[in-house]
Formats: sequence, C-alpha cells, structure tokens
Amino acid sequence: MKLLKVSPSPHIRSSVSTASVMRDVIIALSPALIWAVYIFGFRALTVTLISVLSCVGAEYAFCAATKRKHSIKDLSAVVTGIILAFNLPVSVPLWLPMVGGVFAIVIVKMLFGGIGKNFLNPALAARVFLFLSFPAYMSGSFVKPAHKLSAFAISTSLDGVSSATPLTLIHESVSDNMLVDMFYGNIGGCLGEVSKLCLLLGLVYLLVRKVITWHIPFAYLSVFFLISFAFPMGEDEAIRYALSALLSGGVVLGAVFMATDYSTSPLTATGKLIFGALCGALTVFFRYFSNYPEGASFAILIMNCFVYYIDRITQPVKFGGGKNAGK
Repeated sequence: MKLLKVSPSPHIRSSVSTASVMRDVIIALSPALIWAVYIFGFRALTVTLISVLSCVGAEYAFCAATKRKHSIKDLSAVVTGIILAFNLPVSVPLWLPMVGGVFAIVIVKMLFGGIGKNFLNPALAARVFLFLSFPAYMSGSFVKPAHKLSAFAISTSLDGVSSATPLTLIHESVSDNMLVDMFYGNIGGCLGEVSKLCLLLGLVYLLVRKVITWHIPFAYLSVFFLISFAFPMGEDEAIRYALSALLSGGVVLGAVFMATDYSTSPLTATGKLIFGALCGALTVFFRYFSNYPEGASFAILIMNCFVYYIDRITQPVKFGGGKNAGK
C-alpha cells in the first residue's frame, strides 16, 4: 500500500533555483566580458578571474570558519565577482579586486546572513569602498581601446596609453562618431560599462528568461534620459547631450545588472518603477552636483536603503483588508 506523503506548503514545485538564476545572469554578462577582453586584452579576463576567485574563496572561508553550510554552489559569489570586476578599470593592480571581493562577500553579504539578507548590493558597496580607499586606482585616466596591458603584471603603467573616460567629455561637443563608439564600446572606461550593445543583449536575454522584469531598467533609464534632456549641461543640443550622458559611464550597467538585484530591490511592480525612477533621478543629481562624475553606484546604494519602505508602501491590500474590513 502506498503511503500518502504529507508536506508543508507551498506545494508548487519549480525547476528554478538560485543557481539557475545566477547561471542565467552569468550568461547575460558574458557578451560584455568577451568585449572587454577583445578591447582591453587578456588583462580584463585576469582581473575578472581574480575578482571571482576572491569572492568565492571569501565565501567558502567564511562558511568554514563559522561552521555554516557552504553556499558557493549557488553561484551568487561568482556573479558578485564578475559585476565587481565590471566596475573596475583594466589598469588596476591585481590585488585590488582581491580586497574588493573580500569586502563584498564578508562585510556586505555574509555578516548580514548571506544571500537574500544583505540590504546593499555587495559588488556596488565594494566598488564604492575601493573608490573611497584607493581613488588614484579607481578614477582618472583609463586605458585607450586596443592598447593591451600585461595580463599578469601586479601593477601597470598608463604612460602613453591612457585617455579620459567619455564621462569627462560629455560637457563638450560630442560627434556622431563618438556616440556610435560609446554605443558599441570603442571607448575607455571600466571593464563592463564600455559596450552598451553587449549590455542590452544581456538585458534582452534576462527578460526572455524572465529572470528580471522590465520595470527597473525602463524606469531608471527613462527618468535619467528625460531629466538629462530637460536640463542639458553640455555645449550640444539637448537630445545629443542626453544620449551622450546615457551612453557614458555605468548607467546602463547599473540599470540592467545592479539595480535589479533580487535581494536589494523591491518586490512589487509599482515598487520597482518607483525604485528605478528614483535611481535615475539620483544618478543625474550626483552627476550634476557632486565632484564624482559617475553617480550610478551611489544612487543605487542609497535606494537600496529604502527598499523596505518602498515595499511597505506599495504592498497590495490583503483580500478583505480594506477600509471596510471588520464591518
């Protein structure tokens, strides 16, 4: 006789897991990584691998030291490592992604309980930590495209191969050719932010796979573009300035891969729209009024702190729980 198996709810079974979601994110990040290796050389791959290994190693060591169940198989540390590397210039010394990886995993993620319990995006928090601690390595000159640096040298020299990032040039006149270069990725900048085409390919993949929804990227990029269009700062006409602002820096990278992080973004569709819109507005604010030309990292981290309140405001009313409940 077959026994009836009784188990607690929920009873719906799904093949979707944390590992499968993270695997899709890794696939979506791959075009931008391949382009970074093509445009900057194999040092881009070295920086990324060191960042990933540092994140995975830090999570493994933390779980072993605290006698917790090892969680590296969920691939979340791998994703954190790739995104952290995407926020670094290719010229950084190889010890820098190690420091950033340990900070992201141990301080921002594991000390708060691990995946799903951290309230800040680990890769972004590590990026800001590195920027504030080592500004000389994190800002200033960037490697020109097609200039390959040594893949394994601990530190590199930028003499003769450095150029200003397009973020510092958008206040000047931007040509059509430069806009095209900014879209395809024939520019200097951090590893993962240079090719907007590759990032958009990743966005399409995540949407098709239903890993993320359209709400946060759409609200983020739309509000950023509209405010930049309404209040242009460069010498160009409003539409050209807004396009150059959108295609420069890490706005697209942040909107697609960092603002959409499950643990640090709202749950409801309305909340996602509010979150994305405020991220876009804050990014413009930082670009206009701060000494830091980027702004996306700070904007997303600030909004991470308000996700709880956005969820509280936008959560749906329970059935029968409206104004007339109990009457």
